[in-house]
Amino acid sequence: MGHPSGADMGHPSNENGESVFELEPGDAPLWDRLRLTALFSFEAELGGLCRELRSVFPDSAPEIETLAEKQWERVWLEDFRPMQFGERLWVCPSGHAPPDPTAVNVMLDPGLAFGTGTHPTTAMCLNRLADISPEGLSVIDYGCGSGILAIAAALLGAWPVFAVDHDARALAACRENRSRNDLTETRVMAIPPERLPALQVDLLLANILAEPLLELRERLSALVRPDGMIVLSGIPAEQAEQLREAYNEDFAIEPTIIEDEWALLAGRRKSGV
Repeated sequence: MGHPSGADMGHPSNENGESVFELEPGDAPLWDRLRLTALFSFEAELGGLCRELRSVFPDSAPEIETLAEKQWERVWLEDFRPMQFGERLWVCPSGHAPPDPTAVNVMLDPGLAFGTGTHPTTAMCLNRLADISPEGLSVIDYGCGSGILAIAAALLGAWPVFAVDHDARALAACRENRSRNDLTETRVMAIPPERLPALQVDLLLANILAEPLLELRERLSALVRPDGMIVLSGIPAEQAEQLREAYNEDFAIEPTIIEDEWALLAGRRKSGV
């Protein structure tokens, strides 16, 4: 299970500013006002859709705006600059020279996949990865998106590294970024979950969302060897305690790290579990 593909994620809100990071199971929030925005190809016939919308929402006429052709997945990259994590890890977008050529530099073009380091969840994972210093450790990045965590782990000396995602676009972006960083397929294996071999690793990273982290608890826990580490993020702060209780069954969970309403949980697998 991976992050939704796209740029580093924001969160939806209605016009009153009510935010929804992730729906609780069975929840269906009702708002006083709601704005729906949809993107269609230039050739799409929208007349029938507009008539249907007017019949359902007679007090609100749909608005149609024609957008200029652009590579939208790259427009936001204009403000993407090199970022430092820990003492020696940098993430550098394509076209930017690394500020410190002697550092560990992840050269990144996220394409259509999640993960640049600009979002707090990714930044917290990168900082923690830099602190762990994973040289010689086996690593799984579960829900790899752009491959940023897997590639950073490999460049920091981890081996082997498995970058796992169910989204073919994420795996394609990960493979491109792997090549961009001169890493081989044997160093960083970008694969769907069903191709992950039966193994246990020293470190598992999962920057996804709270609900899939709960659903995958047994699966993710089983992939970590006794005394191995797990790092979980993509968790809204208000759901951190629920995740802590779930994973504390198999792991000694450290104090929760919270940044900008997002949480990171990390811990070591208990011996004999």
